[in-house]
Amino acid sequence: QGRDFSFDDCGRAFTCLPVEEPGAPAEALVCNLDSLLDTMTHRLCVGSPPGVWVCSTDMLLTVPSAPGIDWDGFRGVRVIAVPGSQAYARNHGVYLADEQGLVRDIIYKGTEAQIQQCVGPDGTVPLVCGVVFFSSDAAEQLLATHVIPPLDACTYMGLDSGAPPIQLSLFFDIVLCMAEGITEEEFLKGGGDASVRSARSVLWTALRTFPLSMACIPDASYDYMTTSASDHIRSLTLLPGSASHLRFCKTAHSHVDQPCLLEDGSSVTNCLLEGAVQLAAGSVIQHCHLQGPLEIGPGCLLSGLSAGSSPALQRCPLRDVVLQGHHIRLRDLPCRVFTLTGRLDDWQSPAEEATYLNVPWAEFFRRTGIREGDLWDAEMPWRSRCLLSARLFPVLHACEALGLEDVLWLLAPAAVAGERLARWRAAWRMSWQELLPCLDKAAELGARRALFFLQGQRKVRRVLLGRQDSSLLPLARSAVHEGYHEAMLGTLDDVASTAGDAGVAARALACIAEVLGCMARGEGGLRSGPAANREWALAFGCLESGDIAGGVRELAAERQKWMSGPALLVRAARHYEGAEQILIRQAVMSSCQFVTVGQVELPPLGHWVQVSCPARLDLSGGWSDTPPITYEHGGAVVDVAVLVDGCRPIGARVRRIREPELRLVSLGGTRQGEAAVELVCRELEHLQDYCQPHAPGALLKAAFICTQVVQFPSQKPLRAQLMESFGGGFEVHTWSKLPHGSGLGTSSILAGVVMASLYRAAGKAASTESLIHAVLHLEQRLTTGSGGWQDQVGGLVPGIKIGRSKAELPLRVEVEKIPVPDGFIQTLNDHLLLVYTGKTRLARNLLQDVVRNWYARLPSAVQNADALVSNAEECAQALRQGNLPLVGKCLDRYWQQKKCMAPGCEPLAVGRMMDVLRPYVYGQCLAGAGGGGFLYVLTKAPQQKEALHQILAKTEGLGNFSIHSIEVDMGGFSVEVVGCDPK
Repeated sequence: QGRDFSFDDCGRAFTCLPVEEPGAPAEALVCNLDSLLDTMTHRLCVGSPPGVWVCSTDMLLTVPSAPGIDWDGFRGVRVIAVPGSQAYARNHGVYLADEQGLVRDIIYKGTEAQIQQCVGPDGTVPLVCGVVFFSSDAAEQLLATHVIPPLDACTYMGLDSGAPPIQLSLFFDIVLCMAEGITEEEFLKGGGDASVRSARSVLWTALRTFPLSMACIPDASYDYMTTSASDHIRSLTLLPGSASHLRFCKTAHSHVDQPCLLEDGSSVTNCLLEGAVQLAAGSVIQHCHLQGPLEIGPGCLLSGLSAGSSPALQRCPLRDVVLQGHHIRLRDLPCRVFTLTGRLDDWQSPAEEATYLNVPWAEFFRRTGIREGDLWDAEMPWRSRCLLSARLFPVLHACEALGLEDVLWLLAPAAVAGERLARWRAAWRMSWQELLPCLDKAAELGARRALFFLQGQRKVRRVLLGRQDSSLLPLARSAVHEGYHEAMLGTLDDVASTAGDAGVAARALACIAEVLGCMARGEGGLRSGPAANREWALAFGCLESGDIAGGVRELAAERQKWMSGPALLVRAARHYEGAEQILIRQAVMSSCQFVTVGQVELPPLGHWVQVSCPARLDLSGGWSDTPPITYEHGGAVVDVAVLVDGCRPIGARVRRIREPELRLVSLGGTRQGEAAVELVCRELEHLQDYCQPHAPGALLKAAFICTQVVQFPSQKPLRAQLMESFGGGFEVHTWSKLPHGSGLGTSSILAGVVMASLYRAAGKAASTESLIHAVLHLEQRLTTGSGGWQDQVGGLVPGIKIGRSKAELPLRVEVEKIPVPDGFIQTLNDHLLLVYTGKTRLARNLLQDVVRNWYARLPSAVQNADALVSNAEECAQALRQGNLPLVGKCLDRYWQQKKCMAPGCEPLAVGRMMDVLRPYVYGQCLAGAGGGGFLYVLTKAPQQKEALHQILAKTEGLGNFSIHSIEVDMGGFSVEVVGCDPK
């Protein structure tokens, strides 16, 4: 689970059956054989001593994730068995073991009496399943025999020395000699010819002293892989009787236009089924590209058919047949050949006793007009005339191209068959026996690979346009590994340019960035980094102007120049992520339609409009408010507005001034503090860096533009705009008592108070709901890389509340105040404390990875987003009940969810601090995105500020910390016109 689909360098490929275990993704695991064996042995050998696993490959073995094998005190050799029915054992091998699990004998196709000896208390028998474990000393003894004649003839060393080859059985020659119930005489007599008896003598001497034990895995199951089509189809569609804890998926790595037409008990793997393709229960389609309308009856296996085969299939009802397309090579000539057999046919039974297409050969000859001489040479013995040697399948024709209809006619009634017989006879035909050496395995695997990525491209469209939460990252990695990245990039370009939706297009661009990142193969530097190279400016300009299709075309054209090395590929990936951010901004700015502004009286010239605001604590659900998660998944965040050390720590004031200019002042900590940054803007050009978050005064400049106090860009100079509309300019002061990177929502709340004061100073008024959405707009214009809504909801809306957004655009935030029991607010005030950790970290450093993981739809990210929202609802319910311990549980759970969403957000010193505080608190969490800032704790006892300070002071390695009291602010932010010189 989680391994990528791949073909290794040798061209080997292994496809696991589409089995789904509880909690596993509903797709088949497709991997190479090495990966499969790695997974299997990992399950079986948990706790085993050093040794060697040996297994045969002619079996279907399902093993539970915890087989429960006891390895305590183990030595020697251990065989793995699975429970089976007595009826199945009649044609199979079973172990006869004693009560201690030591094997006494191996019985193959035993009598009723022999099988009855092996029956366990549950009525099942331990089946030989082909897996054996040799401890290190047993393996060394076995390997040491390879130089001893005649066993050297089992290796190429002996063969190259001229020894005649010898064939031995793993079970009846090697394992059986260690069975307790077997004597040396019995063992040697069962050896057949003299060379085998001699080999058995060597094995007896080498291995007899090792105990042979058996481990029977209760929930495992086993099916022997025969050449029977019925058995093969059953293995792919129906469950073995003892594997009821597993269920098969109907489709694996396939695109099916109408999945409702696939009946339960059918199986589709690595296929592209377009249109109405109906598949009956008990039938299998693999490695096919088919176009409906088609109806496949029960008992069928179709493999290797291309879309061109569909018209012939539409005219021919199928039932109980195996229809396959093959790539063969006749010297240097590649060919396509189709074979058709019946589900019930036996390959090697003589024709006079067997069937073809499920009917006796005589009936087949009568219906089609084919004669025995058409299929077998006259000199071929009667017992050798079988399906395997019958020259049934057309390969080449002198005048015409051959196709699927040249074998399907064999199913036709006599009236139709007559028309095709002459053409069939004129073709050069081959038997299965003759075809097998000519099969072109490389071409076959290549065709399957090409089909896999063709249906993968359909999956890309389906997932992106259907806004599904399936991860495309494994497919992207596979496309790069197998050389199909250009096709993948082309599909993503097409989806991005034609979706007509900024959200879908942004995810498509993020997927392109992932493909480019995969192409760099771990080289080329960090994925996160700058994305403002001038070469990409034309493409970015198109996207900014709303021309998504044009922007995608320009991105693709520029991309071609950056494909020649890992460093360029990583830089290109960064710019695709930059392009994706442009589209995210456009999606979020759809929230502008929920901003309504009214007109109020213009304050007198020189009078200050002052706004102060509490900070916010996010109690649960944070990250679910972050674009694009908030409008693709839906978000819910529980916030509380808080006073820190008894005051509202964030504020702004604005007044109109006579000079037609903008004076922007950021104060250090209070309204009366020294100016930290002071700017004067007299020209529109002074505002043009408003979208660069680190530029001086960027937030204030963006606020003037977003409130439309200033029109930018504009042909009208700034001075003229200000004089015409307001008779002068504006002076703005802002302050925050909170340290940078506090995690208490300072920047977004500050944006809210600045916009509220600007609106009022400009003779306008906006509701709290409008301000929440206006801040979303401002932060996107500011290009901070953030843009969630929890901060402004937490600070601008008083008290305790839960904000929600639906999985849709336009993005709208709805806020519900949470009613709490009488006295509970005071209880919270007595139990909530803020601990400043002394560590700071910007949310943007975390945000890029979070957004990348979300766009990749990593299962952990999707599941965590679900958990964040459900935990927020649970936290809201705990607050309604006034249940302090349950609120604490939600806080602890929330912190684990934050760490899952943004690994690395818990510094070591903060982790130590939380460990020290854990016995004294119901719950604790770093505020905001984490990485530093403030830790808030919900103490078990009230009024614990001094007690916690003493506890932390005694702990080494915590650095500079401080503890602050907080109170729930039930009043919310206030807008006041306070005169000319407020104190």
